Amino acid sequence: MAERETPKSFESGFVPGRHIIDTYGNGGFRFAGMSHRGSILMLPSGVRAWDVTEPRAIDRSALRPVQAEAAGIELLLVGTGLDIAAIDPALRGWLKDFGVGLDVMQTGAAARTYNILVAENRKVAAALIAVA
Repeated sequence: MAERETPKSFESGFVPGRHIIDTYGNGGFRFAGMSHRGSILMLPSGVRAWDVTEPRAIDRSALRPVQAEAAGIELLLVGTGLDIAAIDPALRGWLKDFGVGLDVMQTGAAARTYNILVAENRKVAAALIAVA
């Protein structure tokens, strides 16, 4: 008799594997058959809950998980909410030191671009601030 597969849960704040973003809005995201209220990091290792709620909170500390996986990331897409927000040039340089390019856009555009690049098997990650 085959073992029953345990359904994935995002309660731990992490789901392993690369996943497409099914939908976004209403303060969260749907992916891998789950929903999450709040911001997320889409990394090569999996999806992580991200406690950033506004662009000015995006700093080195918030992006440490990206730094930890930099060898598998060529481009980081940052979704800054409903509006595009400037990112500190020093942060861009810090990421570049690890070989990670940075592209900043609205969260919706970042989610759509992420899906396209994942489908092309590109080395992409996304840091997405949830939008209402």
